[in-house]
This record gives sequence, C-alpha cells and structure tokens, in this order.
Amino acid sequence: MRLFTVDAFTDTAFKGNPAGVCLLDSPVTDGWMQSVAAEMNLSETAFLLGDSLRWFTPVVEVTLCGHATLATAHVLYSTGAATGPVEFHTASGTLTVNRTAGDLITMDFPAKEVAPATLPDGLEKALGAAPVRVAKSELDLLVEVDSEETVRSLRPDIPALSAMDARGIIVTALGTGTDFVSRFFAPKVGVPEDPVTGSAHCALSPYWSARLGRTTLTGAQLSARGGLVHTRLDGDRVHLAGRAVTILTGTLLTTG
Repeated sequence: MRLFTVDAFTDTAFKGNPAGVCLLDSPVTDGWMQSVAAEMNLSETAFLLGDSLRWFTPVVEVTLCGHATLATAHVLYSTGAATGPVEFHTASGTLTVNRTAGDLITMDFPAKEVAPATLPDGLEKALGAAPVRVAKSELDLLVEVDSEETVRSLRPDIPALSAMDARGIIVTALGTGTDFVSRFFAPKVGVPEDPVTGSAHCALSPYWSARLGRTTLTGAQLSARGGLVHTRLDGDRVHLAGRAVTILTGTLLTTG
C-alpha cells in the first residue's frame, strides 16, 4: 500500500500541517488504521479506499478533517490518479474537491455555525488570556481574543484544555495581514496543537463572515509551522482552499 506525507495549506516544504495519506488496496480493519495513524504520529492520517475517505489522529477516528482531505486530493492530482473534481464519501457526507489555477485545491465542506456560549469554568485560566467573545459549534469551542499578538503569544495549559467539553478549542482574532488569525488546540483527541486546521475554518468562516460582512476571507493559522486557508461561505457550505507539498512517499509492508 502506498503511503505519503504531505504538508497541507502551504506551498513550502516543512510548513503548514503534515498529514499521512494511505492509499488502500483492499479493506483493512479499523484497528489497523488506528495503529498506522499512531505510527505516523501526525495530527491526522487519511485512508482512502475507492472513494471512501476516513481520518484518524494518533488516538481516535475523527468525523471531519480538512488538511488531510487536502493532502489526499493533492496526492491524487500529483500522481495523475485524478484530474478534475473528486468526490470523497466520508462520515461528514460527500466532500467534493477540485484543482484550480496555480495548483490551488478547493474543498466543499459543511459550514459549522456557531452560537454564543458562556465561558466554561477554567477556560480563561487554561488559555492565559481573557476572551472577548465565546461561541460554540457542534465540534469546538471558539474563543475570540483582543488581538493577533495575543493569539500568537498564547502558551496554554494543555492538560487543562483537555477537560473542556469540546473536540477542540479555536482561539481567534482579527488579523493584520489577513482577515483573521487563529490557533487550534485539541488535546482531547490527541492533538495538543494542530498546525493548520481546515475543519476549524468551517466555523471560523461563518463567524468572521458575519462579523466582517464578506463571504470571501483569508485566515492565517499562527502555529509554529503556520499556514493559510482561503474561505468562501456559500449558504450552509464553506469552500476551503489551499496548496500542498509532498514530502515523502513509501510503501507499507504490513497490512490489516
């Protein structure tokens, strides 16, 4: 089985968010996929069998992952396995990807509307920053803080964040060089900090589009690796776009 590591939401090697991509030749067990994801030890590893796409962190399967979907599409396009639109069947429904000019890959994802929420006990202390607004999607808590610099300089208490009732914590603010900035912490699912998070932008897009009055935005994720996500809100869908770079290819010698 062919295995790839791809840096997603970047056009520069060793930036963006690395994802594993495994092109399956035949069905395998869930336990085997989880073991491979743990072995890869990346935020997510994607497994593609036909048009069925699944994603695993090192410790759990997740229902939506943007950067590993982008990485999978990049592998299909760069190897010549696909040329036009591709449909992936996933736990979050059918996700369509397409490659546009300049090797920009666009993904059609479900929008994750956010609603105002009360500040959970212990969250401000865990973040080490005072929230300006708190909201929640079906997946994550979204915390707006006062500035891009506050987002950049966060040094949160990761074990304390894992106690929050959410898949992850999105911390965001207005951007200076981009429309908005963010960071994403998901220790509950085995990802202390995700370098660039496509699925978080499914909530960030409607949140900031409502605030800024525009449907087309660009977000920068301010992890150590960094990355850019272009978003376009279209009703209950979000179009996420980015680039990717293949870092390595190999062959898995053990099957499930």
